[in-house]
Amino acid sequence: MFVKTLSINNYKNYNEVNLTLSPKINCFVGQNGVGKTNLLDSIYYLSMCKSFLNPIDNQNIKHGEEFAVLQGNFQRNEKEEKIYCSIHRQKKKKVKRNKKDYRKLSEHIGFLPVVMISPVDANLISGGSEEKRKYMDRVISQYDKDYLNTLINYNRALNQRNQLLKVFAEKNTFDPESLELWDEKLIELGNEIHKKRVKFTNELVPIFQYYYGIISGQSETVGLKYKSQLHDTDFRKLLTDALQKDKAMQYSTAGTHKDDLEFTIEDFPLKKNGSQGQQKTYLVALKFAQYDFIKKVKGFQPILLLDDIFDKFDHQRVEKI
Repeated sequence: MFVKTLSINNYKNYNEVNLTLSPKINCFVGQNGVGKTNLLDSIYYLSMCKSFLNPIDNQNIKHGEEFAVLQGNFQRNEKEEKIYCSIHRQKKKKVKRNKKDYRKLSEHIGFLPVVMISPVDANLISGGSEEKRKYMDRVISQYDKDYLNTLINYNRALNQRNQLLKVFAEKNTFDPESLELWDEKLIELGNEIHKKRVKFTNELVPIFQYYYGIISGQSETVGLKYKSQLHDTDFRKLLTDALQKDKAMQYSTAGTHKDDLEFTIEDFPLKKNGSQGQQKTYLVALKFAQYDFIKKVKGFQPILLLDDIFDKFDHQRVEKI
């Protein structure tokens, strides 16, 4: 799969851009601040219905304009697909495939799988568990529609349960039957999410370690571990044990929405013990593994977007990449 043409109107710093691209490698060059990253981000947007860099749509519209439009022609499995996306300050975002509106944006996720490597990826290491969960969700959602729908429904049920806990606190009351309805939903959906995250990480880790070894010249060992409360405890028991804490905090403190990924180098936390070069190598290897993984599952190559990939790398690691 590749991008044949790209058209941009009022997106970030661009008024109007029309590009015809190569089916092989395309390089955008220029001074800092001219918008090279924004070109890559526009392709990501057409694939994922949102920016890789800024999820707030209004902030991606060029300053002083009321709307932005992105259009791309993609060659996918011998067929050309035309994708259109419009963002308005006062209207709902619209995404079309071959001039036909999507009923739900989630229907488009995974149709044009994409992997982006960016300096922003450093947030995976420096940020908290939410960033790592989002990473897992972004990858799995691109090849598993059921997972994405399950995740959406889980988050809705979680929000309803949290709202109920707030009402209980405000009214100084408690209705176990009402809470149990949402507990059952969380248990059903959360167990499915957990099962698919386990499968994903188990399959990804050896590919990731292979790529890290190539780029680093086998100079150190790295690990990636999926951490979840559900590994050792039944979800129902988790909710029961956390009930008093949930009532006090007025939100749900246990479940798959608390999952995490542990990044290590030589069995020590990567965040504290990895150099800048090692951390960057870790992230690039992780994204290359993601690319290989999605390619294997989908049966065709995703789009690979590389933004300032060689920064912080020595000559040897640049050559390996």
